[in-house]
Amino acid sequence: MVFQLPGVKFDLELIKKYDTPTPRYTSYPPATELTESFNHEDFRNAIATTTNQYQTPLSLYFHIPFCQSACYYCGCNIIVSGNKNIAIPYVEYLGREIQQTAKLISSERPVVQIHWGGGTPNYLTQEQIKKIWQNIANNFNIHPNAEISIEVNPRYIDRDYLFFLRELGFNRISFGLQDFDPKVQVAINRIQPDEMLFNVMGWMREAEFKSINVDLIYGLPHQNLKSFQRTIQKTIELDPDRIAVFNFAYIPWVKAVQKNIDEDALTPPQEKLEILQMTIEELTRNKYLFIGMDHFAKPEDELATAQNEGSLQRNFQGYTTHGQAELLGFGVTSVSMLHQVYAQNHKQLKDYYQAIDAGILPTYKGYKLDAEDILRRDVVMGIMSGTRVDKQEIEQKYLINFNQHFAREMRELQLLEADGLVKLSNQFITITEIGRLLVRNIAVIFDAHKLTRERKLSRAI
Repeated sequence: MVFQLPGVKFDLELIKKYDTPTPRYTSYPPATELTESFNHEDFRNAIATTTNQYQTPLSLYFHIPFCQSACYYCGCNIIVSGNKNIAIPYVEYLGREIQQTAKLISSERPVVQIHWGGGTPNYLTQEQIKKIWQNIANNFNIHPNAEISIEVNPRYIDRDYLFFLRELGFNRISFGLQDFDPKVQVAINRIQPDEMLFNVMGWMREAEFKSINVDLIYGLPHQNLKSFQRTIQKTIELDPDRIAVFNFAYIPWVKAVQKNIDEDALTPPQEKLEILQMTIEELTRNKYLFIGMDHFAKPEDELATAQNEGSLQRNFQGYTTHGQAELLGFGVTSVSMLHQVYAQNHKQLKDYYQAIDAGILPTYKGYKLDAEDILRRDVVMGIMSGTRVDKQEIEQKYLINFNQHFAREMRELQLLEADGLVKLSNQFITITEIGRLLVRNIAVIFDAHKLTRERKLSRAI
């Protein structure tokens, strides 16, 4: 069976061939390489080093972990509580972490991107949102044209709250749609009537957010090709600027909440591939561009523009138009990505609060990149952008002979070229339209850590 990406026929048997466990490569090395031997002092020193050596812009991430109820498919780091008082101390400690970290950062470095994720950021009251916002503004140099985005749960938001967010300064917004089918919604404990979703989208448009993203998930219980086709059709009617279509990672041994899902009701592997086929066909037919792996965007959206210009990158937040910015994460479980260091905050509120009370950064674990990691990161992230890798540019930057340094990798790429995933030339490794779908399988070739990685990973498709 084959399906059509723009101008390209794609054999579903080929998808099966490459449907193997691979990292998502929101970073290189992947987050699985972070270790607890890296501590708060290491991270503090890294921030001081990056401030002195690299005057690159900043991207800030704020994790709001709280949810009013659990969605059974969820793989995020969340805290479920109906008692909203739990957020009161969190807002205070988050503010203190912002102040602690900002003291280490040059005030000249502009913040070009801010993202609030969760959890459910709109779990917080408007006053709590405003308090955190003011703390950020008082301690960082926010660029006038910064991208400022927030994730919201459409079940717990109204027109007034959305207009408040827009007036405060948020200019991009995202929400989880997952599936329109009522039976699927019951099975995943996330009931969202059509009327509510269309109302929320209408308010977002009325508030004039610059970009609206929705998330879908395929592979959920009781999904089938016909039902998900209806979901895609309704999503197209919603008319978001970006659509993320994620493969459901069923990992109940890692995420206990997924034990509530009936494994026998999950979509069979073959039908998941048919759903993927249909999704790509329908979205591309309706003028969405396939950005890569799991993302689609309208041609005028910044993601599409960045990909065309070769500036699209990935980080722990997914695809970004500000890949050169260093990422600082705040709140429990948040991840930071500096030039030579990755770090993650404590996962438990108690540990997070204790660290801040002690006057230290709430670092739980991290990883220091060596020279080879940094070189390979450039190659892997270039691949993950879904466009191409300029071998000559890499050679000039790192003073290497690309084909000699990556002799084994180039031999493996020849096999992928035979399958149509890449095109190889003297100067470029070009990712094909087909390759964008299987981009993780291309990137893994350059992963020097893959042979020692013994953890379970999500499948590529």
